[in-house]
Amino acid sequence: MIASATEIVDALGEFPHLVGRSHECDFPEGVACLPCCTRPRFDVSGSSREIDTLVKSTLSGALSIYEVFDDVLERLQPTHIITQTQCEVCAVSLRDVERSVAAKLASRPEIVSLQPNSLDDIWEDMRRVARALEIEARGESRIAELQQRMRKVSERVKSASARPTVACIEWLEPLMAAGNWTPELVEMAGGRNLFGEAGRHSPWMTWDELVERDPEVIVASPCGFDLPRTLSEMYWLTDNARWRGLRAVREGRVYVADGNRCFHRPGPGVVGSLAALAEMLRGGEEGRWWKRWERAV
Repeated sequence: MIASATEIVDALGEFPHLVGRSHECDFPEGVACLPCCTRPRFDVSGSSREIDTLVKSTLSGALSIYEVFDDVLERLQPTHIITQTQCEVCAVSLRDVERSVAAKLASRPEIVSLQPNSLDDIWEDMRRVARALEIEARGESRIAELQQRMRKVSERVKSASARPTVACIEWLEPLMAAGNWTPELVEMAGGRNLFGEAGRHSPWMTWDELVERDPEVIVASPCGFDLPRTLSEMYWLTDNARWRGLRAVREGRVYVADGNRCFHRPGPGVVGSLAALAEMLRGGEEGRWWKRWERAV
């Protein structure tokens, strides 16, 4: 029911058994052929500010911002439904799914609820899915492989002479810093995270705070936005009179990223997230999902 869960299922070798997906699921490529079980309740094509306003007004009315298609679930008759409790803005939540299956699907599916607040939580969620699918040994093996790949990245950056200060921006208007697992990734990549705390929800931030801490590196990766959309929304930052005075801007160390694919999926993709951050912090080669700001415009 969520993109990260689909990627977890795929990493565990169970993709052939998937019968449905959420509207956010776009990896692996074959997932687009599966029936879609969800949709947002409002138009998500607006600007950062417009989306923020719509999200807040919808949730203030005690409504989820997503709709689950009961009729599709009834037709598919799944044995397992994987959802999450971490964030009702980022993905279809446990509440959404419980409301949908309240009518009692004939298949009586097991609801597997993920709770990804930190890197350790991501590994535990993979174990939770593996247990539910009765492939625990395969799950442990896959987790160990992913962790080893991340350790190799972290080991490579330990010899760096400096650890730059980093601001990861998760939303552009209003400003929000990246929390949850991102601060851990920044530290593992050789940086010093300035905003957001590991294991805690992403916090709002102000321009005064951004200017005061004056990061050496800025990574703009709005949650749910791909790279072209992130680029189209950067005016929320660049039009601010204080933008050009920031150290990261003056020194050409601003990066834009596909937040949807790069940073905000708590699953096996965090390995790629770490590798991308490590390249950014050392000024390395650009990747498919991220660019240096002045080269992208």
